[in-house]
Amino acid sequence: MQNEWFECKLEYDKMMENGTMKRVKGETYLVDAISCTEAESTMIEEMKSYISGEFMVTDIKRVKYGETFFTDEDAADRYFKVKLVFVTLDEKSGAEKKTRQDVLVQASDLHDAVRRLDEGMKGSMMDYTIASVNETTYMDVFRR
Repeated sequence: MQNEWFECKLEYDKMMENGTMKRVKGETYLVDAISCTEAESTMIEEMKSYISGEFMVTDIKRVKYGETFFTDEDAADRYFKVKLVFVTLDEKSGAEKKTRQDVLVQASDLHDAVRRLDEGMKGSMMDYTIASVNETTYMDVFRR
C-alpha cells in the first residue's frame, strides 16, 4: 500500500523561559495517513502530550513522496526533500523521457542525505540524477 503524506501546520501558545506566553504559528509536521481527517486526528493524538493548553491544526495539505528513507540514528534529526530525475528511453520513438519524483530522506546534514539516498537507491534498476536537495521545515514525521 502506497503511503499518503500530509503536511500539517500547528498553532499553539508556548510558555517561554521568562514566563511570558508566545503564540507559535506554522510549525510543520508530516503525517502518514489515509485522509485529512486521519492526519488531523493523528496530530492531535501525538501532540497532546507535548503541548499544555489548547492547540489547533491550522492547515493540512497532501504531499507526494515517491520514496521515503528513514533511520533510527539520533544524529539524523532533519528531513530533506530530494528531487530526482529518472531518464527512460521510449522504445518506439527512441526519445528520452524524464520523470521527476520527490523523495524524503531523514539525515543529519546535506551530505548525509545524499549518502542515505544513494544507499537506499542501490537496488533500483533506473538511472537517476539529483536535481535538488532542500532541507524541509518538518519538526517531526509521524508514520503509521
